[in-house]
Amino acid sequence: MSHAKSSRAVGPALLVALILILVVVPGAWAASKYKTLTKFTHTKDGKSPLASLIFDRAGNLYGTTFVGGWPAKNDGTVFKLTPNQDGSWTESVLYRFCSRRDCRDGARPYAGLVFDQAGNLYGTTADGGGIDDHGVVFKLTPNPDGSWTESVLHRFCSLRNCADGYTPYGGLIFDQTGNLYGTTGGGGAHNNGTVFKLAENQDGSWSQSVLYSFCSLTNCADGGGPEATLVFDQVGNLYGTTNGGGRKNGGTVFKLTPNQDGSWTEKVLHDFCTFPCHDDGQGPHAAVILDGAGNLYGTTFEGGAHEAGVVFQLTPNADGSWTERVLHNFCSRSNCSDGGNSEAGLIFDASGNLYGTTLYGGEYYFSLGVVFKLAPNAKGGWTETVLHTFLGNPGSYPYGGLIFDGVGNLYGTTFNTVFRITP
Repeated sequence: MSHAKSSRAVGPALLVALILILVVVPGAWAASKYKTLTKFTHTKDGKSPLASLIFDRAGNLYGTTFVGGWPAKNDGTVFKLTPNQDGSWTESVLYRFCSRRDCRDGARPYAGLVFDQAGNLYGTTADGGGIDDHGVVFKLTPNPDGSWTESVLHRFCSLRNCADGYTPYGGLIFDQTGNLYGTTGGGGAHNNGTVFKLAENQDGSWSQSVLYSFCSLTNCADGGGPEATLVFDQVGNLYGTTNGGGRKNGGTVFKLTPNQDGSWTEKVLHDFCTFPCHDDGQGPHAAVILDGAGNLYGTTFEGGAHEAGVVFQLTPNADGSWTERVLHNFCSRSNCSDGGNSEAGLIFDASGNLYGTTLYGGEYYFSLGVVFKLAPNAKGGWTETVLHTFLGNPGSYPYGGLIFDGVGNLYGTTFNTVFRITP
């Protein structure tokens, strides 16, 4: 099973193509609703933010870039955006990866960040960490002078045969006692990825343990190659997605339940279809979210009626099974004006509407992704509305998902910008 991020890999050819698009294609957006907060225009401040953002309590935004960060080795940054009184935003780089020999501090973060209660930032890098470069879990601690100090909590592939996993594409979450949880796309007992836990020791160090190694069943029926962040339910179960594996080899949604002896039991809630998958999605790259009734929602990159991915819902049944329902098939309109191929997860607003992004599609021939809204309608279905179509200038290819501020504005990233949308 391959764990190459073909749909997310950022190679020289794509960078050249993006530069040409940005120069040639004019921008078009509703000025009253869409605003670019910052453009990543040179390597010093980072380039290519691929993940969602987070807010601190003061309203500052934080995120990561996949590359950039000169004068380090151009392997990504952690950045902060601070709002100014005139409505502009000021970007500052908190850390440049690969600042240490052999990139032992990590390199190329795909995922976003998470705060602890003390204001420290935590995240993962998909590369770096030493000679083998299999990624790290890192912590950034703020200093009194405004600088930040990075420390590596775990270097992956530290165990024989990479039993601890390698290449964490997804981000981290905390439990109620301060332990961290995440996934790796490779490694583990069967070299098809893991779910892991990091617990802080009394001396300040951290210990990693593998909760589950994928491809433990015949033909990887339990899934393989997780790429996304996890989510807890109210009783401490973990939920996530795998990009591959499952009984149909199209990826899975899974649940991990903790046992009294400290082990975890995995259950596949849904097996996604392989090509052609007209009645189902295929290849989920993003995390799922939970509503108040315990239903799960997510996206797939491929599959669906038009092979451009879907938005799906999973509903738990009384017998312990789950029923999948496709809420929207992307590329259902002419020229895929409703978007196609979502890399990112979803978020809810207070009214129960869903919001997300697609990497491709949009209103025009040269469209480079959309921001969309899904609202439940009177017929029991869901109606999709495109809030913004990206045309390359100023933004293109929104890999990451969205977040809300306190008054309902949406914030997100494209391959070269941070933006805000007022719905």
